[in-house]
Amino acid sequence: MSTDQHGLAMTGASAAATRHYDRAIDELLHFRSEVDAETDAALADSPGFPMANVLAAYLGLLTTEAAEARTARDRFDAFRRQADESSLLPRERAHVAAVRTLLAGDLPACGALLAEITTAHPRDALALAAGHQLDFFTGDARALRDRVGGALTAWHEDDPHFGHLLGMYAFGLEEAGHYDRSEEVGLRAVELNRRDVWGIHAVVHTYEMQGRFGEGVRYLDARLDDWSTGTFFNVHTWWHYALYALEAGDVERALAVHDAVLAGGRTSMELLDAAALLWRLLLEGSDQHERWQALADAWPPLVAEPFYAFNDMHAVMSYVGAGRIGEAEKLIASREAYTLESRPGVANVAMTLRVGLPVCRALVAYGRGDFGTAVDLLYPIRHRVNEFGGSHAQRDAVQKTLLEAALRGGRHEVARVLVSERVSVRPCSPFNWLKHAALADRLGDHATAATARQKATTLITTA
Repeated sequence: MSTDQHGLAMTGASAAATRHYDRAIDELLHFRSEVDAETDAALADSPGFPMANVLAAYLGLLTTEAAEARTARDRFDAFRRQADESSLLPRERAHVAAVRTLLAGDLPACGALLAEITTAHPRDALALAAGHQLDFFTGDARALRDRVGGALTAWHEDDPHFGHLLGMYAFGLEEAGHYDRSEEVGLRAVELNRRDVWGIHAVVHTYEMQGRFGEGVRYLDARLDDWSTGTFFNVHTWWHYALYALEAGDVERALAVHDAVLAGGRTSMELLDAAALLWRLLLEGSDQHERWQALADAWPPLVAEPFYAFNDMHAVMSYVGAGRIGEAEKLIASREAYTLESRPGVANVAMTLRVGLPVCRALVAYGRGDFGTAVDLLYPIRHRVNEFGGSHAQRDAVQKTLLEAALRGGRHEVARVLVSERVSVRPCSPFNWLKHAALADRLGDHATAATARQKATTLITTA
């Protein structure tokens, strides 16, 4: 029996496999691609090593890509056929049960099983990291905050991964709306480990939600070497950088980021970031036809079968942006058929029914210029869009689509509510004041429109 770097007992691992496993956990927490190689090395040395097999399964299943999930299923099934599960330690058996639940598509149940592991073993970094990602995929802000928060007192500042826990906790605090505390914890995480990209990401989200785009750019610029290299998470952080540029009205800079970093992506995570950026430009009337075409070409193999509704939305964005409405409708039809099949316990079915399909239909309606239908589809679900995952910042693309559809479709009462909500929550956002101005112009209140535009200009010039 061996012990991992956090003091937890493990079976079936040689000394070398244990070292590879510990390094794999470190790479995982740093969002570095070397996590796969270290996991494979642990399994090559000790094929029956339960925790390495569990880690490999989580890595495949949490990519949100069907092909990776199939590979993970095959590998894990092979492990289980050879394993004597009765001989495993209770924590190992609990992880095996969690993986089996995740393989069945029940994300909330898997998250609950991982929470039980964390309750009994609060220093289980893998249970915390996997659970944190599941909370993100299901849009559960409370769990994003409390899963890690409930384990923190079992850790100490001299633990090498204590800072990474703070980074995760900071993100949970931000998604739960505790912005002051999120900034404090996130900055401390990065102070403990300057290359904690998830901690940097939490701070960036906090500035985004507070409309502090100038500070966000300066923060990222000052730490460019820490987050832009040596991690597969750099693309997403560049996306945040581009969002700051858009808030400042610098479309040229946002497109430069797209062309240098976001274009040419091949994974779902990369493609959805590109789509989310280009869609925001589309809402403002910016035609990026060639960029949309390349993006639309990349999506078909990744959405050939249903797996994660949040990805489907971004594929539909890409098809609509490229003017390929027929492909968007074909994807929607396939998801409609998918929801009619009996799939007990598969979380993505409910995600697709309750949020994914209404959003995708609304995007198509918007692309056709049917703004009234887009409003009718999005307004009733606007407070539960979190159910298909993502962050507040990512889901804001849906809220901005609703607002723009209301403005363009003459639904002025709805637009007034939406603008008032946005300005009241984030008065530091130039975008919000510009939409306030656009609504005022449509209502013939040009004095209010001029004042709102001046407010937006002042915010940009003083950021």
